[in-house]
Amino acid sequence: MANKGTIGVTTENIFPVIKKFLYSDHEIFLRELVANAVDATQKMKALASSGDFKGELGDLSVRIELDSEAKTLKIVDRGIGMTEEEVDKYINQIAFSSAGEFLEKYKDQISNIIGHFGLGFYSAFMVADKVTVDTLSWKEGAKAVRWSCDGSPEYEISDSDKTDRGTVITLYIAEDEKEFAEKGRIQTLLDKYCRFMPVPVIFGKEQEWKDGKYADTDRDNVINKIEPLWTKKPSEIKPEEYMEFYKALYPMQEEPLFYIHLNVDYPFHLTGILYFPKIKDRMELTRNKIQLYCNQMFVTDSVENIVPDFLTLLHGVIDSPDIPLNVSRSYLQSDANVKKISGYITRKVADRLEEIFKNEREALEKKWDNLKLFIEYGMLSDEKFCDRAMKFCLLKNTDGKYFSMDDYRKAIEGEQTDKDKKVVYLYATDAVAQYPYVEAAKKKGYDVLLMDCQLDAHFVNLLETKIENSRFARVDSDSIDNLVQKEERIRPELGEQDRSDLEVIFKSVLPSENNYYVTAENLGENASPILITQSEFMRRYRDMSSLGGGMNFYSEMPESYNITVNMQNPLIMKVMGAKAEAFAGKDIADPVKELPSDATEDQKKEAQARKDEAVEARNSELKDFASGNEILKQVTDLALLANGMLKGKDLSDFIGRSEKVVADAYLK
Repeated sequence: MANKGTIGVTTENIFPVIKKFLYSDHEIFLRELVANAVDATQKMKALASSGDFKGELGDLSVRIELDSEAKTLKIVDRGIGMTEEEVDKYINQIAFSSAGEFLEKYKDQISNIIGHFGLGFYSAFMVADKVTVDTLSWKEGAKAVRWSCDGSPEYEISDSDKTDRGTVITLYIAEDEKEFAEKGRIQTLLDKYCRFMPVPVIFGKEQEWKDGKYADTDRDNVINKIEPLWTKKPSEIKPEEYMEFYKALYPMQEEPLFYIHLNVDYPFHLTGILYFPKIKDRMELTRNKIQLYCNQMFVTDSVENIVPDFLTLLHGVIDSPDIPLNVSRSYLQSDANVKKISGYITRKVADRLEEIFKNEREALEKKWDNLKLFIEYGMLSDEKFCDRAMKFCLLKNTDGKYFSMDDYRKAIEGEQTDKDKKVVYLYATDAVAQYPYVEAAKKKGYDVLLMDCQLDAHFVNLLETKIENSRFARVDSDSIDNLVQKEERIRPELGEQDRSDLEVIFKSVLPSENNYYVTAENLGENASPILITQSEFMRRYRDMSSLGGGMNFYSEMPESYNITVNMQNPLIMKVMGAKAEAFAGKDIADPVKELPSDATEDQKKEAQARKDEAVEARNSELKDFASGNEILKQVTDLALLANGMLKGKDLSDFIGRSEKVVADAYLK
């Protein structure tokens, strides 16, 4: 005798909501239904283990049966099954009493609710016009029951002809969802979601190539491995097994650098294996390679809310039944356990890296260049990880030698402590391009770090805050004596007119698109005549702004350079001597200073105008002098060339001038 009724909701809107809004992906239905079948099977095992069930368990596989022509899909298990009362409780009542209140309360967050209300079974109606459930409970004397529903709140319960324990869910695939009646689509979904479920999941038969085509064999096509590597004890696993598992997860990836086996029972349950991939292309990073499982059922590969941002660069698997999930098990809810799990994973990663640093230092150094970006990213984004990483983070110098933070400090503090008692960490971002500056530092007995990672502008900023009494300076940001200043330097004594002339002369022979700050220094007669550098502060913050972080205004500012003129260099002395001779007796009188104290405003304006005219005339003569002085042009162009700033016509003119100098020197 069939019983009819209405599913325990107070609105007819529940099915359209389920069908259209509760799940981000319709494909989730298969995972939910297979997961329910696996749960029922696991419960059956538990009943047998406890002695409550004394019969034969028999085949406990979950079978997926597809009839593409009839457009039906069956999920078959031999788990605990259900009685009619249980069907009414678990299916008809949908685990909540008032759908009207429910829909009103969650109308603005409709995608965050299934975890609260146990609606996984109803995901079937996203792809099916009709669903039937044939079930027989394990309990002695139970009768088989059939439940059917066509996607409206009305259902029908009747007797079933099912004779063996368990449940068969049959989906009659809707016309607009017919992709789920295709064998290839179902196989893909099972491979994605069920490949590690703890109960054998069978879909059809294995196939082999025969007579020019694939043909079914008599062997079941078991799509999953019921004991994946992370469920085993680390002591039972060989290193090569970890590598084989990685290749199975990521067939096209290079072998990882290191791995970590996670295994914790308290205060939450979590297992997994995480791998450090090689990061060769700097910021071309691959995220979302960590797969999240719940009791061996795949949930998502978007784990940003479980692990800190920098750890999303890792690959591998995390499995935890204690991570709260929403209706589709695809997004994480805010929960204290998630924060604990995140902290635990960060701590385990730090523990593993510190262990490698202490016990496998040589291996760490060999792999550091592929690991460095990950470590720096972690230190910049996670303060607790940063504090731990200060113990195992390595620094590499331009000679390719690696140091721990403490060892490097001890190595350089004797020579590289400045007059203010700060240890100066010199670094290069490109050892080839900055070679002359690196060599100048080495001649002084200094060491230079290689900081060629895209995050290094931010990283040196961080290290300055972490290392007491330290200062980081790029080796080409000033003269080496100014970078590690041992004592107050004696600057050249120049009058106001000479300082002004110096600025006009050099700016007139430099590319006009940049800003320049011209200063005179005594660097010694053997030092370069001109140094072109960029302020450490401005250059570093421009580099930082290029990666974002709220400092974009630095990248919008025009490039500016410091032009340091070495007044003790013989070539500069010759240029300045020629300038003094050309302008002897031509000092500008200052008509403004000559005005009486009671001068009128008109007189002041007239005097200022005459002064401005005189300055403009002198500057014009200075520019003519500069353009005609080949030594000045040559030394300036050499400095520009050393910085990669000599281009176009200026470069062509420099080459021609250099050829002439060589010809004059060797052919006369």
